[in-house]
Amino acid sequence: MPPNTTTWPLDSHTVGKHKVLQNYMGAWLPILTSWNGRVLFIDAFAGPGENLGGEPGSPVIALRSLIDHQHKQRIKSEVTYLFIEKDPERCGHLSEVLSGLQDQLPSYCRYRVINSTFDETLTGVLDNIDQHNARLAPAFVMIDPFGVSETPMRVIERILKNPKSEVYISFMYREINRFREHPNFEKHLDDLFGCPEWRQGLTLSDGQERKEFFYGLYRRQLKRSGARFVIRFELYEGDRLVYAVFFGTQHPEGCDKMKRAIWDVAPFGDFKFRGSQIGQLTFGEGLVDLEPLKQDLRRRFATRGWQKIEDVEDFVRSDATDFHSGHLKRRTLAPMEKSGELEVQRPPGKRRGTFVSGTRVRFL
Repeated sequence: MPPNTTTWPLDSHTVGKHKVLQNYMGAWLPILTSWNGRVLFIDAFAGPGENLGGEPGSPVIALRSLIDHQHKQRIKSEVTYLFIEKDPERCGHLSEVLSGLQDQLPSYCRYRVINSTFDETLTGVLDNIDQHNARLAPAFVMIDPFGVSETPMRVIERILKNPKSEVYISFMYREINRFREHPNFEKHLDDLFGCPEWRQGLTLSDGQERKEFFYGLYRRQLKRSGARFVIRFELYEGDRLVYAVFFGTQHPEGCDKMKRAIWDVAPFGDFKFRGSQIGQLTFGEGLVDLEPLKQDLRRRFATRGWQKIEDVEDFVRSDATDFHSGHLKRRTLAPMEKSGELEVQRPPGKRRGTFVSGTRVRFL
């Protein structure tokens, strides 16, 4: 349930979500601005911009990711931020907070604070784009509601129809599980999933099986809506699930960068992120056990004979594994070659333990 005050104390679990956002924005900005004249960041549930203790909210984190970026002087593209907040008092508070950053913003950066709902705002923006037979600028859309209402799949689908757009969605499974059989909740879930199939999960008595059903359905709906790659990670407090986040993109580089952003957030306090491909895989570079990646690689390639290194890299960048490309060569393939688990054919003159373009590998 949303708080009934303008600001509220910072929840510990929100810190993790913000750390992932900050890490990803650091990678997203230079990539997208290198190839596009304009890029767009949309915070669909922006909030007041700060918490009760003055801790920064997601709009401030997003802007500071640009203000503090080491390559901001090289950016030539227009960077636009849209912060959407339906509560008038929070919207006003957000405007006041962001005004304190105005003088620090580069000349190519603009932002707007919009007092409305995500559904209404994006529908208006996309309708206007359609009328002009245009496309949405490359966009990162953060959808972080308090519950499950006002996040319809039909709007997410329209966002993802634009080939360079990405969505970062908080999926509040605890609320779905709690209210799944309440008759007044049906419309919210019809909108959330964009289909009636979620009702099939009501018959599942096993809690884990039911959760995986709802996760799987949401992932399929994001893919049906246009996301080529969909990754999911969960935040746990001890053994208690807090929420899941889904990230959808059409580009393997975006998928890989998001996985890196998650891995870079080490467990903090009682909180830890878990992956989706291997249920108990805990993210955090200090905890990495690469045996599951070896298993993923063997399952995919062991029966296929010799493989181009580029095809193996594409697999690791994709949503087929929780690991990212930084885990692959030096940390996984080189030890596998040394232990005899991998055969390698390299271009002439290339030394053992390297995996340059033109290399072929065979998993044993």
